[in-house]
Amino acid sequence: MSQAAGAAMVTVTLPDGSSREVARGTRVVDLASAIGPGLGKATLGAKLNGEAEIIDLRTPLEDDCRIEIVTKGSLDGLAVLRHSASHVMAEAILRVWPEAKLSIGPSTDQGFYYDIDLEHRVSEDDLARIEDEMKAIVKADSPFERCTIEREASLKRFREAGEIYKVELIEGFEPEAELSVYQHGNGSFEDLCRGPHVPSTGWIKAFKLLKVAGAYWRGDENRQVLQRIYGTAFFDKKELAQYLERIEEAKRRDHRKLGKELGLFMFHPWAPASPFFLAPGAKIYNLLVDYMREKYRHFGYQEVITPQIFDVELWKRSGHWDKYKDNMYFTQIEKSECGVKPMNCPSHTLIFGSTLHSYRDLPVRMADFGRLHRYERSGVTGGLTRVRTFCQDDAHIFCREDQIQSEISGVIRLLRQVYDDFRFTDLKIYLSTRPEKSVGSDEVWEKAEEGLAKALQENKLDYTVNPGDGAFYGPKIDFVVLDALEREWQLGTVQLDFIMPERFELEYDDAQGGRSQPVMIHRAIMGSIERFLGILIEHFAGVFPVWLAPVQ
Repeated sequence: MSQAAGAAMVTVTLPDGSSREVARGTRVVDLASAIGPGLGKATLGAKLNGEAEIIDLRTPLEDDCRIEIVTKGSLDGLAVLRHSASHVMAEAILRVWPEAKLSIGPSTDQGFYYDIDLEHRVSEDDLARIEDEMKAIVKADSPFERCTIEREASLKRFREAGEIYKVELIEGFEPEAELSVYQHGNGSFEDLCRGPHVPSTGWIKAFKLLKVAGAYWRGDENRQVLQRIYGTAFFDKKELAQYLERIEEAKRRDHRKLGKELGLFMFHPWAPASPFFLAPGAKIYNLLVDYMREKYRHFGYQEVITPQIFDVELWKRSGHWDKYKDNMYFTQIEKSECGVKPMNCPSHTLIFGSTLHSYRDLPVRMADFGRLHRYERSGVTGGLTRVRTFCQDDAHIFCREDQIQSEISGVIRLLRQVYDDFRFTDLKIYLSTRPEKSVGSDEVWEKAEEGLAKALQENKLDYTVNPGDGAFYGPKIDFVVLDALEREWQLGTVQLDFIMPERFELEYDDAQGGRSQPVMIHRAIMGSIERFLGILIEHFAGVFPVWLAPVQ
């Protein structure tokens, strides 16, 4: 083969390790069709070189790459379908209310939404009108077409259309950026969008609009309040029907409804987002705490009690002042500014640092059921699952570096026992790495991330890396359970921290006669007891196991 001919080909490696040579510029969908006609028809996009981003099915392949083809049988394919459904809904909204201004319309784990600015208050009754227009758009089976556009040209186009929210988004891109828009309906509708989308609107046959809510533009409570219209979509009507039945069952199991009917808890406007546990609810609450205390005795934890209020110097030393103060409550005591604790970890470092420790004393496992307070905006609080005052089954382990794997393995054993006892049998695990806002050196973060990954591998646990979602002081493992309705709930967490022991100058006498810094492991199993109880109410539909039932 000549050099010129070789340059016209690219090597594409498939997930099974096999490879193919295709002409440079071959589209993703054409590659899929060459592998098999059925695959070509099911293709909705692709992922290249392990990246999370899904590219359009018509994207040309210009370089050697590893490729994972996204089809309608995958979760990624479902996300593509739902994103396309949000565009169809946006056009339908404009057909009903041409004066509406569009902002953003992504897919979500459960469906999709679009945020709109519209003087008319969209009601539940209006959803049927929007759905009727969507059905007409779907019936037309118009292809989704992608085109690229320079930033300045896109600004001009959307300014002329009066789409002020799109203009603001475009202004956030660099001047030389090349953007993309998607059109359907022979150009009758277009939207600023990275994509990808299904081949045509006719793919969106099973959809349902669900509800309307308010949402601040760009999540800023000082900006415009938009109307968020939620919907969902599936590839077939049977899946949609099953999902809608789960929604109805979730309404029947809603812990806010059952909590009131069973007399478990209440709220009062004079203590917003702060639950009152009535006698039956308090009994369950205390049984959960007693259950964890028994587990702690078995796994070698020492329970401590720490103050509620600390001088702000503690929070400045720990790093929470810079990273977390907007979610804290503060008060003035005499001449000192003080903060109500939102977490227990800094107080546990004070306890550890108050006495001398030998390497033989480690690990020290410190548990605390102290009450915590965190400011949450009223728009995000709800029931027991998002409150402003709560208690965690919180613990911190101070150990040597050579004990990291064994200690994390112990936490995993404890976690599995607890989840099995509460009939959470399906578990997903995520390793969250360094976030953009963090403290500590690259070397420390690399060591911490490797430590957590090694512990998971030694326990033969499958996990997914969640880039950039770690705590500001260290990476973490998040444990997600599926409840009786197959909904995901993040409960347990294990965080590896080299930073806080350094900030508080914690040391122990090592085996060589010197002084060494311990490693700090932050961990919770249930998380917030309040939230865990809310999840349990819905998981068991209010019919608790005998040992947990408030009335025997």
